[in-house]
Amino acid sequence: MNTIDFTFSDLIAGYVTHFDQTQDTFGLKTSDDREFLVHLTSTAFGELVRNLGEAYRDATAQMREMLVPGRFVFAYGIFYPDGENGDYKFDAKHIVFLGRSENEYLFEQQNWWIKQVRELANFYLKAEFGDGEIDYFEYRTNLTITGDKQKSGRQETDTISRLVYGFASAYLLTGEDRFLEAAEKGTKYLREHMRFRDESEGICYWYHAVDIKDDGTEQKIFASEFGDDYDAIPCYEQIYALAGPTQTYRITGDRRTIDDIKATVNLFHRFFKDKSEKGGYYSHIDPITLSAYSESLGRNRAKKNWNSVGDHAPAYLINLWLATGEQEYADFLEYTFDTIANHFPDYDASPFVQEKFNDDWSKDYQTVQQNRSIIGHNLKIAWNLTRMHSLKAKETYKTFAEKIGHVIPAVGCDRQRGGWYDMMERVLAPGEKFHRLVWHDRKAWWQQEQGILAYYIMAGVYQDPNFIRFAREGAAFYNAWFLDTESGGVYFNVLANGEPYALGTERGKGSHSMAGYHSFELCYLAAVYTNLLINKEPMDFYFKPTPGGFPDNILRVQPDILPPGSIRIDEVWINGHKYTDFDAEALTIKLPTDQAEMKVRVRIVPASVDFDADLIEVTDGVAKIDLTGSLEPSMLKYFKEELEKAHGVKGVVLNMQDLNSISDEALRYLAFYKQKAGSNFNITALGVKGAVKEAIEQSELNEEIVVAH
Repeated sequence: MNTIDFTFSDLIAGYVTHFDQTQDTFGLKTSDDREFLVHLTSTAFGELVRNLGEAYRDATAQMREMLVPGRFVFAYGIFYPDGENGDYKFDAKHIVFLGRSENEYLFEQQNWWIKQVRELANFYLKAEFGDGEIDYFEYRTNLTITGDKQKSGRQETDTISRLVYGFASAYLLTGEDRFLEAAEKGTKYLREHMRFRDESEGICYWYHAVDIKDDGTEQKIFASEFGDDYDAIPCYEQIYALAGPTQTYRITGDRRTIDDIKATVNLFHRFFKDKSEKGGYYSHIDPITLSAYSESLGRNRAKKNWNSVGDHAPAYLINLWLATGEQEYADFLEYTFDTIANHFPDYDASPFVQEKFNDDWSKDYQTVQQNRSIIGHNLKIAWNLTRMHSLKAKETYKTFAEKIGHVIPAVGCDRQRGGWYDMMERVLAPGEKFHRLVWHDRKAWWQQEQGILAYYIMAGVYQDPNFIRFAREGAAFYNAWFLDTESGGVYFNVLANGEPYALGTERGKGSHSMAGYHSFELCYLAAVYTNLLINKEPMDFYFKPTPGGFPDNILRVQPDILPPGSIRIDEVWINGHKYTDFDAEALTIKLPTDQAEMKVRVRIVPASVDFDADLIEVTDGVAKIDLTGSLEPSMLKYFKEELEKAHGVKGVVLNMQDLNSISDEALRYLAFYKQKAGSNFNITALGVKGAVKEAIEQSELNEEIVVAH
């Protein structure tokens, strides 16, 4: 009975163990050490993983040479039940490589996620506003898979806020003004159309949505009209209403925005918080009485869950602390994570956290979720506990995060194909070996984000080699299968085997559940973690502070909560000019008071990095590059990157005033670079002194490099 004696297609993700040229086969070992023999057919083809906005990159001709031991690949093919001893023969039809060499992961390149966030931002700008003016009256929540607007006139507060978060994050990474324009206009639209200020109570709360009627008038939708939250004010909707404005505030310091944020935090403390000794935050309140105990709430009466307790941190509270440095928000974060550490572990009963509770923290099984766990919430807890551990180190945070990191892959990860599952039964029924998937075995984009960020930051903070492996496997699955390289954006869901799932409400690129949040947040923080924590690469961030907006004119530029002392400011430019009034270790900039408008670019580097190269300008075909620190062999790649940006120029001016030393390898590279550029190509060095001057003289490159005084 139930004999599998038919063919079926599927995906194998794993590490190459060997390649047999005579048989045209290779071994592929999965993440959990099961090995498959893979046959290459005459129609098999290979490709390199590609980013959004990139063309297909064929690797078929080199495919066999690339199948070297240790390399992580995806093999999609067909299982045939006619192997020896009842084994299945697997014929590969499609191979996806993650890099050009066996140890390269293209998604860990310095600019991979920055390129991706730019493509995402342009996709949503086009989808919502076309090529014209950015006008949020034209915004619609529901978008098709190609980015076209659906007929509904609904504008949901949370989806606007999440998209605003995306545009703000894209600006932080790219400095493109149109992205900030979209973030600021979206923040203003939320304030003018979705906000309810209750001055008598000193609070602010946000409408669920606005319906734009055919005649152009608006109808406010106060209480939620979504699923389990119907006719209530759910805490998570108020939380996510702050996501976009808070990220925008980090850039601009707009006082109107911080006033709204503070008033909404008052709402949480006054009406959602359980002020008794039990503690925590309620998941819903009544829209009229603002009480969590109203009978009208039904099964949502006096309940607590992950969203109401923990989602404050990633959605807005960490970013609010980064922007302000205020102790009030650090204390709020500590209270939040202490609550999570005290109540969410449940490892005597299940490998998954408990995330739904009654008023007294007893387990709540009355919701649709019942005794089930959402994989992404487990991963989200590990990710945010690790962030918090760098703000206030507590062994409870670290232990709980590492526990999730070690336990969850065996039960919530697809170790055959890659990627993280959705909702699963928390306990096994008698006779079961695998925790059951509740709805399906599809994989949602936002749960992949949680896994990638959790394991990258844990790898950087806790230095566990298993964590970097899980981070790369998760990022590989996401970049190989979730990016819609044809239409743009990312898919809501893919099937277990990575193929897009495009039916029903999960077909579109915009809905109640999907907007420009998780995919943008992934780009922003994956860039931060891989560059600053893992690969020790410098990063540039952009701000446009309102004059006099930030208290004491202090701009805080820490990109995320990272281990103390792990990063520092290297250089700052304001309106294109170098600026030196900053505290490198505190990651703060004292803004000037005589500028009517400021665009700030700040270069942040790992504390261990002592070199920087920056292409300042190209004028009349001559590139000017500033060099600072010590140009050792390990730093040469950063210098090369800046020279490559100036491709096609007729000369280079190197400002070496702040360069302390230069290696022989760097000098040989300059000689080779000039040779390739031609005899008419000029390299001029300015401000040469000390050890740098001596090194150039000893290299006898005086005729290749013109030393100007």
